[in-house]
Amino acid sequence: MHLIVTEKNIAARRIAAILAPKNPKKDRVSGVDVYRYEIVSDGEKQETVVVGLSGHIVGIDFPKEYNNWQKVEAKTLIDADIITTPINRKIVTALRSLGKEASRVTIATDYDREGELIGVEALNIIKKVNQDVPFDRVRYSAITPKAIDAAFSNATDVDFNLADAGHSRQVIDLVWGAALTRYISLAAGRLGKMFLSVGRVQSPTLSLIVDREKERNVFVPIPYWEIYAELQNTDGETFSTQHSTRRFLDKKEATEVFKKLGKKAELKEIEKGKKTDQPPTPFNTTGFISAANSIGLSPANAMRIAESLYTNGYISYPRTDNTVYPETLDLRAQIEIFKEGPFKKYADALLEKAELTPTRGKKETTDHPPIFPASLAKESDLKEEEWKVYELVVRRFFATFAGPSEWETMRLRLDINGEEFRANGARLVEPGWRWYYPYNAPEDRLFPELHEGESLKVIKTEMLDKETQPPGRYGQGRLINIMEELGLGTKATRHEIISKLYSRAYIHGNPVQPTNTSFAVMDTLEKYSPTITKPDMTKLLEENMDLIAEGKIKESAVLEESRDILKQVFSELDKNREKIVESLQAGLREDKIIGICSGCGNELIIRRSKRGGRFIGCNNYPNCTFSLPLPRSGQIIVTDKVCEAHGLHHIRIINSGKRPWDLGCPQCNFIEWQKTQQEEQAKQPKKEKPKSIKDLEGVGKATAVKLEEAGITSVEALAEADPVELAKAIKTSVKKVKNWQVSCNGTVTVESNSTD
Repeated sequence: MHLIVTEKNIAARRIAAILAPKNPKKDRVSGVDVYRYEIVSDGEKQETVVVGLSGHIVGIDFPKEYNNWQKVEAKTLIDADIITTPINRKIVTALRSLGKEASRVTIATDYDREGELIGVEALNIIKKVNQDVPFDRVRYSAITPKAIDAAFSNATDVDFNLADAGHSRQVIDLVWGAALTRYISLAAGRLGKMFLSVGRVQSPTLSLIVDREKERNVFVPIPYWEIYAELQNTDGETFSTQHSTRRFLDKKEATEVFKKLGKKAELKEIEKGKKTDQPPTPFNTTGFISAANSIGLSPANAMRIAESLYTNGYISYPRTDNTVYPETLDLRAQIEIFKEGPFKKYADALLEKAELTPTRGKKETTDHPPIFPASLAKESDLKEEEWKVYELVVRRFFATFAGPSEWETMRLRLDINGEEFRANGARLVEPGWRWYYPYNAPEDRLFPELHEGESLKVIKTEMLDKETQPPGRYGQGRLINIMEELGLGTKATRHEIISKLYSRAYIHGNPVQPTNTSFAVMDTLEKYSPTITKPDMTKLLEENMDLIAEGKIKESAVLEESRDILKQVFSELDKNREKIVESLQAGLREDKIIGICSGCGNELIIRRSKRGGRFIGCNNYPNCTFSLPLPRSGQIIVTDKVCEAHGLHHIRIINSGKRPWDLGCPQCNFIEWQKTQQEEQAKQPKKEKPKSIKDLEGVGKATAVKLEEAGITSVEALAEADPVELAKAIKTSVKKVKNWQVSCNGTVTVESNSTD
């Protein structure tokens, strides 16, 4: 039996359908779908079984004795043993069962470091039950009949060096992440779900974001003034011009110029020219993510959709550094696919060219081609966002074969009472590649018919007060480009790193904004162990992993160097242990401050009740009992936006797998909630006012005795009591006392979502 191993079930199903002479038979082995078919060769039947994995089916971890954070020091993890553990036991069992019967094994996982490692993991499981089974490897960049037939006709060897490079990344990231996360979380006293994540790539990336925010925070705006004039020709057509001194830094000077302006302008000069926009280069992963981000898709979402389109055969493999189409790719044939369907007119236009000469980017690799459309899809075949990504890939592919865009430019120089004004315009005269790829295209800036020496009417003048702006925050697409430039992560992991920063509540929003927790962690690390926050160390290890893949260095040597660097980091940390604890705890306290109490002027902070609930309470408690409720679940992010009415910071709630909830000002939110509750209560029938305390729901004999001991002997006394003090005296919740008090007034009790 010939066993073919693919990375996912959908790939197994598609590959089996392509290779089988008839429809393959779906079967189940140990609860896992497999696809069987037979081929007759030289009069003999050969059975083939195709099985799909679910990505990594085994993982790496430390032995159980290292799991106790309190008992096992973080730095002992550096030299701890690494064990392999099954992630998907069903698939492991299925591989063992199928492996015993196999007379030949073909690894057909994705062709990159991760794919090679996943294939080798599966191969190692099979070889434990069938040690001498022959095996080979097929590599493809698209799951189409042509690509798959070619791959299986040219099987090659498994690249164990490439797999070792992938394995080294797993080990390095595990050791660095686990050791540093444990150390910093213990130092900050943040354990459980609130632990502080630190990582080899994650932390230098977060440092970039925090550094940009610091630049914004220290930025001092400089005021300046701009002067504009709206002009009109004899035909009544208007256009706008700006004073040639684009920014006046002296208001007095700007005012004098503005006052001088008259009602007539003279057109002194018209300068015409041409501007050329060259077509874009083919999509690699970074270029694709950046383009997808510009049309509203997050990097993680864009890659998820691209992966789905790839496994369904619509586009080529989306994880690639290549920006040069290989000579082996029949480009004309790929365009001919679109002679039918919604892109027909674009394909026809390209196919009229005698020669198809695509653009070339700076990066040329041999693993995968740039991302290109592999087959024709209909809009009805795909979900809305899938079509959005597919169309982006198709149009970019077409644009790489198109000619440049040509613009006609016009620059005007005008005189208004001795003051020079200028205006620039442009008109697209030859769309070129922009016809195929219309995303983010600049608009025409057109002038009416004008002639040098012409007199124009000044119909409006305007002097605008402005000020310089701080450097902008990074969008996710821009951040991925910077990560690539600095050697942080790989094409396959950068979007995952950004997603992790969001899930850890280190960043929020897009453009990306760091939380106060980020400042606390990064400030501490930069001060006491800067190696963790700089890209140099990560870039060095990435380069070493490339050398493993090329067979120039052994994995063991890279892992040893990685451990040596981490030991140096821990040496820095241990020297400054007390200062790190102090710095982290002080910084994290800042992350809990919501604002100032309107009652007493002390700080309002996020607190926890004895029962573990969360609320906003005053630092002056028990002298001040002001409090506001908070949701029971989700990570709380204190944003920099402040409520004008209450002076409190707006809050955002992050729940895993859900969209962030912008709760806004917690006091405004609570007031709105109270209003809703009152409206609900108004709809409820009035309850008869209780005659005695024992008539209240939830007050039994024991509670009545406690209330009497606290001096509460009547319904009226209970209604007027201080709920906080009474709750303490009888050892119950403030919420329960408040609900009794509501009932004392003869209304239906509605449970509050506030916290004790």
